[in-house]
Amino acid sequence: MAAARPLSMTAQTAWQDLVRLLRESAVAGLRGTPKRKSVRGRDYWFDQYRVGEKVIEKYIGEDDPALRDRMERLRELRGAARDRERQQARLVRLLRAEGLLMPDLATGQLLTAMSRAGTFRLGGTLVGTQAFRHFEGLLGIGFGLDASAQTDDLDIASFERLSVALSEAGEGVDPGMNDLLGDLEFEALPSLERGRVWRWRQTRQQTLVEFLTPSFEADEGLRDLPALGVSAQSLHFLNYLIAGPVQVPVLYRSGALIQVPRPERYAMHKLIVAERRRDGVEAAKARKDRAQAELLIAHFAETDPFLLAETFEDAVARGRSWRTKIEASLARMPAAAAALDRARTEAG
Repeated sequence: MAAARPLSMTAQTAWQDLVRLLRESAVAGLRGTPKRKSVRGRDYWFDQYRVGEKVIEKYIGEDDPALRDRMERLRELRGAARDRERQQARLVRLLRAEGLLMPDLATGQLLTAMSRAGTFRLGGTLVGTQAFRHFEGLLGIGFGLDASAQTDDLDIASFERLSVALSEAGEGVDPGMNDLLGDLEFEALPSLERGRVWRWRQTRQQTLVEFLTPSFEADEGLRDLPALGVSAQSLHFLNYLIAGPVQVPVLYRSGALIQVPRPERYAMHKLIVAERRRDGVEAAKARKDRAQAELLIAHFAETDPFLLAETFEDAVARGRSWRTKIEASLARMPAAAAALDRARTEAG
């Protein structure tokens, strides 16, 4: 796999500015008055407004200093909406000119539509190679046209319990996912369980959209994600990947905010997933998994060996199956194994 190149300071600054503006735009788009509420010892923000005699509460996010500041600046942010959108579009163009990966038309439309419908606000996290493509700004490096960053597929993962809780609170994507995907010419694919749909394919291209959720049981059957209005294929080890996701921008039109996994966790998860692949087509996917993990491990070994070592130790401490799969992958990746060993030695 080709070595990643450092992004210019101009690109890194533009990326950070774009994220800030998109977060401000998300707050400015609130319909009512933001309210902070405590739920089971943690504070969350809700957009509270009235429709007729009914008071509606829409989930915004978990309280933190940055979000709290944006809530307090709501009036100012609403007044600058048009100017902010123009700035966002300018930054997207700048980042494209700097060589950051941009989505194709179909993927850009889809991710933007999902963001506006609330998919990521309601717990959805983009995973797989499409998520990997969005690590450039987070890491300050460019991937170029490397094959390990190319895909036609798009995978969205979410925790089942969170989705159920949000649905019970009256939350849900708007428009519904079936309508959203239908408008973009996607057709539902049949599953083994009648009435449960978790995959869609676009009729005019080969883009495949799949919904996933962690499995906490022995089997990996289908589960429901009611806040997203879909079913999902449950998978072991996925809970580790999507815990504590981060926000990144989609470089399409004036941008949109989505969620992706933390790249250090993504690297460990790819080591595990590669060992779960079978022969044939799956073998090619395993090579891509390891190539992505190798790039990320090399990056963190140079820039943050303490984080890399801590993430590795956390992953292998989760059980024999975790350690066995990670070590088996590393046995096929001498350069990555050596980089990880150096990081662990430096971290003590």
